[in-house]
Amino acid sequence: MQLHVKGKNLEVNESIRSYAERKLQKLDRRVHESTRVEIELAVEKNPSIAESQVAEATVHLKGHTLRARETARDMRSAIDELADTLVRQVKDIHDKRVGRRRQVTEPELDGSVEAGITES
Repeated sequence: MQLHVKGKNLEVNESIRSYAERKLQKLDRRVHESTRVEIELAVEKNPSIAESQVAEATVHLKGHTLRARETARDMRSAIDELADTLVRQVKDIHDKRVGRRRQVTEPELDGSVEAGITES
């Protein structure tokens, strides 16, 4: 998984970057290694917004693009919620693919075909 962490109205220090990488290891186990993940961390400047720490992510999968946005009072908790949301979305896509494969089964033989076969 290729992870790119950037900041908007915020300087991303090494501790936040390593925390995001550590939390998204859960996602790394579920996606292909060529998957590109972009995380944007931001701080809302509006004083009336209580949850001003924003974490947004875009995951570029083969055939799908996932987006998630989480806000919290603390950047670490926003990253935690973001990681959980992305893992859930990836799991849902995987379950959808597997479910479609299981629905396609071999056609069953009905009685009319069996009746046409006679023993000699």
